[in-house]
Amino acid sequence: MNPLANLLNNLAPEEGYNPTALKGVGVFKATTSSPRQPLCYSQGMIIMAQGFKRVHLEEAVFEYNPDNYLVLTLPMPAECETLVEPDKPLLSLVIDIDINQLNELVRLFDEHGEACTDNSLAECKSLYVSRVTEPFAATVLRLAQSLQSPLQRDVLGQSLVREVLYHALCGEQAGPLFSLALHNTHLARLERALKYLHEHFDQPLDVDQLAALANMSPSTFHRNFRQIMASSPIQYLKKLRLNKARELLLDQGLKVKQAANRVGYESSTQFSREFKRYFGKTPRDISSLVELTA
Repeated sequence: MNPLANLLNNLAPEEGYNPTALKGVGVFKATTSSPRQPLCYSQGMIIMAQGFKRVHLEEAVFEYNPDNYLVLTLPMPAECETLVEPDKPLLSLVIDIDINQLNELVRLFDEHGEACTDNSLAECKSLYVSRVTEPFAATVLRLAQSLQSPLQRDVLGQSLVREVLYHALCGEQAGPLFSLALHNTHLARLERALKYLHEHFDQPLDVDQLAALANMSPSTFHRNFRQIMASSPIQYLKKLRLNKARELLLDQGLKVKQAANRVGYESSTQFSREFKRYFGKTPRDISSLVELTA
């Protein structure tokens, strides 16, 4: 293993996502390849130490590996496939984007005349892939090293996360990150609406209320949502609910009807039908898998 992969492997005793003691930072581990399947990405950066992933968003395909990291400016339902070589587990560092920290950094970039004014701001991408530079890689390695020691983690951890975000803002594709921090861009407005939606996903969808939170008319909100998120608000909510339900079935062992009610479905039959169409498996298939591994 390379040095970063070694350090991350120490922090990832379990398959899947392993939170660290540093808030907003975790390690993802996979020991086997997986075919293209739906999932819901959180807002943040995914930095690959070992392995390869491909994200499908409608017709667009984004590949990331140790040479390229993935940035998600907004939480995004997508489809992902994973390639793992024998005896070389996929290992990645996952860093949440702290909007307050991002705003502070962008303000400093602006004060020093270094803020991105490129036309890429207008693209408002919900996700993009950027090249790993030497300064970026060196900072990520120091962050992973600090996580090995409780003292170093507490003293250096948050400042190193801030430094990683700084280098991301220096990246060639960083326009969307700057756009996210500018309050009047479509991306920043949608971020406010999506935050509300993620907090109230189990409630009936009120598009007019979401549009008001984004300070847009309903028609403008629909158009921009579709353009940036590659789905309508209704489709996005459905994917979000189904992904949340899958987590409940896997992590908490809920019954199918309980999971359906928890994510806002009144009909467990409709829930099961849409779950099967989305994941290719029924909720009961997931429940049975949990029972077998319990």
